[in-house]
Amino acid sequence: VQLQASGGGSVQPGGSLRLSCAASGSVFSIRDMGWYRQAPGKQRELVASITSGGRTNYADSVKDRTFTISRDNAKNTVYLQMNSLEPEDTAVYYCNAFVVVRGVPDHAWGQGTQVTVSS
Repeated sequence: VQLQASGGGSVQPGGSLRLSCAASGSVFSIRDMGWYRQAPGKQRELVASITSGGRTNYADSVKDRTFTISRDNAKNTVYLQMNSLEPEDTAVYYCNAFVVVRGVPDHAWGQGTQVTVSS
């Protein structure tokens, strides 16, 4: 599975961005998809995930904010709509797919897209 992320950029506090991640290759093997982020000097952390059936999970840091993960299975694409962005959201955002190939679980990662929130 190959993942291609897009949609990052620079915005002011309070702004919005929508990240997209398109999967290709053995897409039939994909189960959950999600977004992680890694800020400078920090560990990579989960932002949000979504199952193939649409059940979502959010990190506590974004749970009470207007971040929404969604998925279009027909397009093999996962989205992350981020509203009310704060400087603390500045990070490289990585798309992730949990795959099962011949019964073996694994993870696929996208190349990362930079999100910068600054005035």
